[in-house]
Parts: sequence; C-alpha cells; structure tokens
Amino acid sequence: MRSVITVVGKDVVGILAAVSGLCAEHSVNVIEVSQSILQDMFCMIMLTDVSRCDIPFTQFTEEMERLGDQHDPQLKIHVMHEDIFNSMHRI
Repeated sequence: MRSVITVVGKDVVGILAAVSGLCAEHSVNVIEVSQSILQDMFCMIMLTDVSRCDIPFTQFTEEMERLGDQHDPQLKIHVMHEDIFNSMHRI
C-alpha cells in the first residue's frame, strides 16, 4: 500500500529531515521525493510505501499533521492513500 505525502509552507531548516524521520520511525519507506522552494515557500511531494507502518494509517496521518503544526501553524502536511489520490485525479 502506498501513500502520497504533501508538505507546503514557509521554508525553515529541518522540514525534510522531520518528515522523513517520522516516516522512518514508523517503518514507512520513502520511494520518491520531489521538492522545490518557490521564493520562501517549501513544497514537497513524497510517494511512500506504508505497507509496513507500525501504527494504523489514520494515526500516521494525524501524527504528520501534528508535526506540521509543531514546526509552524502555516506548515501543512497531508497524507493520502494512493488509491484516493488516484481517484481524485481521474477524469
């Protein structure tokens, strides 16, 4: 099972390390990463394998959202199951 993690917010030191660290903590493998800094905005999309995640998917999602709030209330981290992501973007 794969998921898509999006991260958008003001660029600060350590965002990538914090997100990938939380993934590693819960045995979530990062498959691909695309990131960009647009002026002072950090934008990242990660494709991850959550099949070995050691907590329920909903709990992992909530922990990621809290991680964003801890860094900066304007930093938004969203985790979406790949099937939902694909369904939303199918025309």
